Amino acid sequence: MDNKFKPTSEWLKQAEYDLETAEAMSMAGRYIYSVFMCHLAIEKAIKGIYAKQIKKDPPKTHDLVYLSETISLDLSDEHSNFLDTLNDLSIPTRYPDELEKLIKQYSKERSNELLNNTKDLLQCLKEKF
Repeated sequence: MDNKFKPTSEWLKQAEYDLETAEAMSMAGRYIYSVFMCHLAIEKAIKGIYAKQIKKDPPKTHDLVYLSETISLDLSDEHSNFLDTLNDLSIPTRYPDELEKLIKQYSKERSNELLNNTKDLLQCLKEKF
């Protein structure tokens, strides 16, 4: 087993930093990037839990569902459903097919809803550290 891996505290620190960035992007009206950073914050939190449980760095994937299943992450139905939603947003917010369409899709209201749900899920995940 590889004993050199990123500490769980570092994963959590980065997840919190990414959440702050999501908030900043939302305040700046850059809603697509806010959603993208929400995904990244949750990804890093789950990877931190992975590192804690498995004692090695997590796989290099952005698939939140895969990562959560790999560590048998126990989430409420509400959090699990949101994780699925956020997972589905990874590719379109990372590599938009049509920028204007995506901008319309992620309004201030929709972005803030996703941001608030991300804050709630991140708090839940922090309790598992």
